[in-house]
Amino acid sequence: MLGGRAVPHPKSTNFEESNEDEFQTPSAKRVKRSHQHANTARTSPRTKAARRDVVSDSDADSDSEPLDEPAPDRRTDLETALPPIQTDKEAIDAYEATRVAEQAELGLQDRLDGKKWVKGRSSIYVDAFNLALETVLEDEGHLFDEAEHAVFEHWRELEYESQYLYVRLFLRKTASWHRTRRLGYHSDVADLQQAIVDLQTVRNLPEASSQDNEHPGELEAPEGTTLDSAFAFADRSEDCIRDLEEASSLLLLDELKAMAKDAKVQGKNKKELLRAFRRTSGKQTGLAFSLKRSETEETTASATTAGAEDEDRESTPMRQGNRDAHWVGKILAETGPCIRLSLPTLKLFERVHLVFYRSTEWTEKSLTTIILARIARWNFPEYIVSRSANVFASRSLLLEYEASLRTQFRVDNILEFNGTPTKEGLEVILHVFEEVYPRWKTLLADEQRKEDSIYSTGEGAYLRRLSPAWIYTRIVHKGAFVFGKVKKHEREHAILCELLQQRLFHTSRRGDWYQRKALLEEHYMHLHLPSPADCKGVESRKKHWKRVALQTCEEGLQDQLTHLIFHHDLQKRTIKLEKQLKVPKRQQHDFQHVILTKPAERAFEGIRVERSNSNHGSRRNSEQGSTGAKAIITGNRGAKTIWIDPTPNVTLDPDTGEETSTRSECSVEEMCLSCYRGLSYKGYHSEGGIIRTLFAYLFCDVLFVYIPNVFQTEFQTCPLDLHTDAFYPSRISEVNARLNGISNGDAASLIENVWNDHHERKTCVVGLDWSFALEDLLEIAGAFPPAALSTVMKVMAQEYGQRGGGVPDLFLWKPKDDMTGFRGEVMFAEVKSENDRLSDTQRMWIDVLSGAGIRVELCHAVATEVRVQ
Repeated sequence: MLGGRAVPHPKSTNFEESNEDEFQTPSAKRVKRSHQHANTARTSPRTKAARRDVVSDSDADSDSEPLDEPAPDRRTDLETALPPIQTDKEAIDAYEATRVAEQAELGLQDRLDGKKWVKGRSSIYVDAFNLALETVLEDEGHLFDEAEHAVFEHWRELEYESQYLYVRLFLRKTASWHRTRRLGYHSDVADLQQAIVDLQTVRNLPEASSQDNEHPGELEAPEGTTLDSAFAFADRSEDCIRDLEEASSLLLLDELKAMAKDAKVQGKNKKELLRAFRRTSGKQTGLAFSLKRSETEETTASATTAGAEDEDRESTPMRQGNRDAHWVGKILAETGPCIRLSLPTLKLFERVHLVFYRSTEWTEKSLTTIILARIARWNFPEYIVSRSANVFASRSLLLEYEASLRTQFRVDNILEFNGTPTKEGLEVILHVFEEVYPRWKTLLADEQRKEDSIYSTGEGAYLRRLSPAWIYTRIVHKGAFVFGKVKKHEREHAILCELLQQRLFHTSRRGDWYQRKALLEEHYMHLHLPSPADCKGVESRKKHWKRVALQTCEEGLQDQLTHLIFHHDLQKRTIKLEKQLKVPKRQQHDFQHVILTKPAERAFEGIRVERSNSNHGSRRNSEQGSTGAKAIITGNRGAKTIWIDPTPNVTLDPDTGEETSTRSECSVEEMCLSCYRGLSYKGYHSEGGIIRTLFAYLFCDVLFVYIPNVFQTEFQTCPLDLHTDAFYPSRISEVNARLNGISNGDAASLIENVWNDHHERKTCVVGLDWSFALEDLLEIAGAFPPAALSTVMKVMAQEYGQRGGGVPDLFLWKPKDDMTGFRGEVMFAEVKSENDRLSDTQRMWIDVLSGAGIRVELCHAVATEVRVQ
């Protein structure tokens, strides 16, 4: 359905002055993203989300196989909006025990009448899967045709154990074959063989009334994804596996080695062995063709000719098929019967989950999180729950949205995932662009008409993210990038103008578009576009277009949807253009109040502890210190270091009354924080925690203001669009009013009001850590310059999801003193030991904070002594 896993949207453009004539190729380096949880005071240590293809009680591959790189921790919007949920085995067992107890309390008639009776053992996986299905069919059943509804009816008629097996396979490598004898699940499925038979039974379907349409930019619909007159929930290996390529992939490494030994092939790993095995099968004769050919004139011909003729002769379909059939038979005899989820029904249920989660991402954790949230004993804010039934206006738009995702994946596969794009790859993207462009313009006009006449303010913002136009806008953005690469600057400029004229899709990229448009106008447009009649010479035309570029920068700075992180580059280009145009000093822009300064640097000296390697340790699991900090291997850049706390812990002996002073181990951040406390600062090692907590206090009511479609369960800690660029535009009046209030000094009263209303219940609000003392928060609000606090909060409102990480390690303050007239001071400090370097997200935050007038220090920890343990 999606053409592969959903792809994050990294920036693909670079507007550095060093190479202005073209976009830079996106870096292949992975960007570390940090997803912060709500209510961090009660959050258990975070673990990576379970991969969709890894499920307990499943058959494991050979230990000799190379391990895949762990998948990034990505979550659906619904997961992001829920409080931190324990989804481990203990939590699931507790849920299922609760369900069993509930059923035991019901009488037989109650269970039958209330349809609360479940044959067999209750399972959270089946409950969650059916919750998604029933919710979608109740509100959005019109998105599915008669044949698909018939599939759902057949699903309801399945025995519980068959449903359980299907759901567990749905969460695994869904495109793969699984050996039936190694499936496991015996504790949940009493008759596994019968469940397999149920899933593999062919069932008839009515003829579908809907027909799939062609979609712009798509080569063709994926094969085998549409329902026919009959279907099965799962495929049989005996009916489907016919070629050696598919059969050989079923073998584990040890089995492949044994079979490769029989075939006399060699390889260093599974991949090489498979390649050699398949190649050898194509060259050798099978058992039915073991007779040698007689000597003929052909065998005395040149080696090259004979080799070619041998290949032609032995590659006939009959010979090749018979040889493959021999090896396929041997492989299936080794593996036994296998089961695989049938592709048409698999894609249908994936479509159900797309509609339910409003997202292309879901995992085992996604399925269970909402169910577990129902039984959690937590308090949530009061808000209006509204699950819209018109996210996808029609079935055709839903199918087009799926097709657009496949097209987007194809574009990203060329630009992002395979190194530097080739000329042929760029031509493919331009071809896709030309197909998508007319449809994008049509959908854009339709959406603007809805915005002007149907939607209330902000109502359609979240819905637009699930429109094909949202995906097409991103493809058009990528097309502009390619036009720049191939030096078609006039077309690129026209596309950027169209992207800026619309204010509905991908508003977070507007700063990018303004920057690139101004660059093109400054350097290239005098060659491509007409200038006023009075511009006679080349220099005169250049000067005219530089004035146009200056106007573009001014528009970008005045545009409320241009995020603050782009202001610095637009201001820098504005100053440069004004100098080139010799604008009078009194008419030039003055950005002195937001000039970015490099952080001041400070060094603290201390004692570092270094532990030798344990015999059983590793780079990933080193010995733990008394404070839980990780020991390191010398020279391992970026690893955590252990230091001695400079502030001694004083204990009093109750018998003798003697004081004992000891120094404990701590992290490098805690060591520097102790040093700052010696300089009369108060502080926390909170990284982004204090910023998110302040945002939750100051915008609590704004977060939960009624916006259609963003509160779809009663268990949310934030609206679904908070981590998207739809949050700010849909609440722009409320956000700006609150920012004005913060600038006027209302922060302390806002914090106090939220504390009085919610502290006793410990209400779950995204990012709010109730462990911060109210006294400290009021001191911070008093010491924080109001305008600076407003600027930081605006960055969070515009890009909450992207700006969760990179905040300096330490937050420090000195409270204001009315007696002395001291207004207070706040400061951030980024701590670095000798092995650390600033990341891009850290540099961004340092720029934002410095630009807001907040002091930022780069604190170096210097080891005057190293104690080896």
